[in-house]
Amino acid sequence: MRTKVFITIILAGAIALGSCKKYLEKPLTGALESPLLVSKEGVNQLLIGAYAALDGQQGGDAAIGGGGAWETSPDNWIYGGVAGGDANKGSDPGDQTPIELISKFNSDATNGFFNSKWKADYEGISRTNILISTIGKVSTFSAEEKANLMGQARFLRAHYYFDLKKMFNNVPYIDEITTDFNQPNNTDIWPKIEEDFKFAYENMDGEQADAGRANKWAAAAYLAKTYLYEHKFEQARDLFETVIAEGTTAGGVKYALNDRFEDNFRAATNNSPESVFAVQAAANADPAGPSNANNGDMLNFPYGTGSPFPCCGFYQPSIDLVNHFRTDPAGLPYLDTYNDHPIKSDMGLTSAQPFTPDAGTIDPRLDWTAGRRGIPYLDWGNHPGNDWVRNQPYAGPYSPIKMVFGNAAQDTEGDMLSWAPGSGINNNIIRFSDVLLMAAEAQAQTGGLPRALQLVNLVRNRAANPAGFVYKYKDPSKPTSGFSTTPAANYKISPYPTGYFSSKDVALKAIYFERKIELALEGHRFFDLVRWGIAESELNAYFTYQSKFTQDVKGGHFTTGKNEYYPIPQRQIDLSGASGASKLTQNKGY
Repeated sequence: MRTKVFITIILAGAIALGSCKKYLEKPLTGALESPLLVSKEGVNQLLIGAYAALDGQQGGDAAIGGGGAWETSPDNWIYGGVAGGDANKGSDPGDQTPIELISKFNSDATNGFFNSKWKADYEGISRTNILISTIGKVSTFSAEEKANLMGQARFLRAHYYFDLKKMFNNVPYIDEITTDFNQPNNTDIWPKIEEDFKFAYENMDGEQADAGRANKWAAAAYLAKTYLYEHKFEQARDLFETVIAEGTTAGGVKYALNDRFEDNFRAATNNSPESVFAVQAAANADPAGPSNANNGDMLNFPYGTGSPFPCCGFYQPSIDLVNHFRTDPAGLPYLDTYNDHPIKSDMGLTSAQPFTPDAGTIDPRLDWTAGRRGIPYLDWGNHPGNDWVRNQPYAGPYSPIKMVFGNAAQDTEGDMLSWAPGSGINNNIIRFSDVLLMAAEAQAQTGGLPRALQLVNLVRNRAANPAGFVYKYKDPSKPTSGFSTTPAANYKISPYPTGYFSSKDVALKAIYFERKIELALEGHRFFDLVRWGIAESELNAYFTYQSKFTQDVKGGHFTTGKNEYYPIPQRQIDLSGASGASKLTQNKGY
């Protein structure tokens, strides 16, 4: 059986060796001498350390994540999900106020969350730069070994820079030969990101020793995604099609959609054929050591008077998001008028007041995405509504599901080594349905409308598989005893009929909508809206609608020409000018 690359703190002092004061904000202490690392074993430890930084929580400095793993979570649930309208912040007013400010685009450069994210990504870059430099000094690697290791290192560096680029746009570029770490942020780093992913694609192995390592096909998918962000649609299209036809996991299994949608979000099915690149998590891996679980989502569990979880009630799916899952009598979405066909909720009701779930037709992916009253919530029981919601008037009636572990598996898949729940559920950075939808987008942009429709329908047909529906319990009083054969709701979803993508505009509208529901609460939405150029219209319409129901987004507003990117952290600007004029320039509008 192939093993994972677990998120562990390895050689923390050694990894700090190449970090600089600008990013760690304090002098180095306890760093290992570099000659100790110039060996096969040293390189392997450095590589594990470079992977470990994917969770944003490592780095020798305990405050690398600002004291909160959620600030730097690799799934970007704050910066891509909450800010994209997928979800309300959740919890209570005044709890983690920086998130509310981000959700309404009211933040400035002093918001510490931005500095935490900046530091976490540059910590990963620092580790990869040390790794790249060290690989070249080890003479005992074969040419093939060296190429594969260098490919992984450059893949990881490109990933960290990609994350920074989509967040802040203008960021300084530092590589393994940089000697002056105080670089300006006045160059476009997309070519550098392309170069690293391309090298990784051409030099990495298709199969790796560990399931959690990137392989050549993950690099190909990420390179194609980079082309898509740059609007190089023909290059993206061709490379995505190669990945679809030939791509395999690190274990050599051909990429494919899981039969059941929910298997993308269960620890037991981590690293499935649908997993292209994922941040690895392990529950209770070392009870005597640091938690290796997915702690970036530790706030995002149902929380209330009757909740089975000890914390924290954040990341509540928005009413607007849930309404996207309504289907028409033919099983198709209401692309323009979904909020005119709202899904019934228990907003305004206590758990003691009677409520009957919506009887209309619904996309079955909803009940693996948002916990709603009267519907089985994994194997924890029927969601009771207000008793599992921390503050309904503030953030709405729904609970997140995707990154929550089940009841029967809680001892093995739940992690309580920290003060809030962690899980052994991997964070998927890219999964195969994402690849199919990005490929469909590239096809639509280049005139391949029939192929675009075929790709979207692959995703919709998987959702239509009854094996992946949520079913009622055999015995609601004993939810772990199994499920019946009766669907929990009136599920109906159909593929788009032949010829439905009659124009590029029609096709793109459907593709954008499909990404919204397929990838909901996975941190993509805000960045998608920005690259599509529709963030202002979509987000301001969201604020207008959602604020009719919840208090947390009142006053939210997106401004074109400013809010496409987050501000460069003021702390970093100040540090860049510690010995003279600031090297970093603030983004427009801040």
